[in-house]
Amino acid sequence: MSAWRRAAYRIVRPLLFAADPELIHGLALRILSSGFGRGLAPLAAGRGGAELVAPVDVLGLTFRNRVGLGAGFDKDGIAIRGWAALGFGFVELGTVTPRPQPGNPRPRLFRLPADAALINRMGFNNAGADALARRIADARPHLPLGFVIGVNIGRNRDGDMGDYAIAAGAVADVADYLAINISSPNTPGLRDLQDPATLRDLLGAVVDAAPGRPVLVKLSADLADADRAVLLDALASDGAGVILSNTTTERDGLRSAGASESGGLSGAPIRARTAAAVARARAIGGDRLTIIASGGIGTGAEARSLLDAGADLVELWTGMIYAGPGLIGEAIRATR
Repeated sequence: MSAWRRAAYRIVRPLLFAADPELIHGLALRILSSGFGRGLAPLAAGRGGAELVAPVDVLGLTFRNRVGLGAGFDKDGIAIRGWAALGFGFVELGTVTPRPQPGNPRPRLFRLPADAALINRMGFNNAGADALARRIADARPHLPLGFVIGVNIGRNRDGDMGDYAIAAGAVADVADYLAINISSPNTPGLRDLQDPATLRDLLGAVVDAAPGRPVLVKLSADLADADRAVLLDALASDGAGVILSNTTTERDGLRSAGASESGGLSGAPIRARTAAAVARARAIGGDRLTIIASGGIGTGAEARSLLDAGADLVELWTGMIYAGPGLIGEAIRATR
């Protein structure tokens, strides 16, 4: 990322941080969904047309580059064309549930500036799987070659395991891959699905509901190494890959006010944990599973290091809040 782009974002960031985080989040989505926002996106991301194209074949799909947007930023597919304009190789939309739901009460998103981190307890707020499917279908004709769309699926707060197959079926015709979220700390009982036998049943149901679509599983950052190894083994029959990792409930070493808020922690504090999980998963699984690294990336060099640790693809989220959209171009160049 060029020095002037970093400096420009440092000037703007205090203004953004003076407002409610969820308000700014929604504003960013609205800007990116507009033609004006899409027009400015290449300048904001700091990349040229040739820089974003470094095709790679993963999951039986051709991605135009290895850098994607992590789930949770654009649950409802508001700005699909905007993410493509910024240069991403893929976007993971969702988490989406079969039925619309409002999520948890506000406030539910918190910045931790001293730690370059966020805490969220959003609670799968989304407009439902059918609405997302329509948005993806509307955006498809306008997307560049090699821009891949994944959909992260979950259950309604008052739902059950069957919700995953319903959500998968709703988006199967428009999603390039699916990701099963069994690891968010913000839906009661969700992490109980990180049981090997339960996961096998769940995975089989989703694969049946979305024939021909690769299915990955997003695991918790709080799993012990031995438990993660067992779950990786459970993925062997039907799973195409794993996303490492979701947010953590741990709060060790944080310096920011607000660190005691409940919810999932993301950003710089989980970077080392992400790298370690990726390396161990690659050592255990070899080449049979695709690994998407998600968590703690704040520079291009950090994105590169996760590929070196064994990841096939990387996802950005919280790092963009602190480094700005120029992180996208930097990560693409570093992972070519």
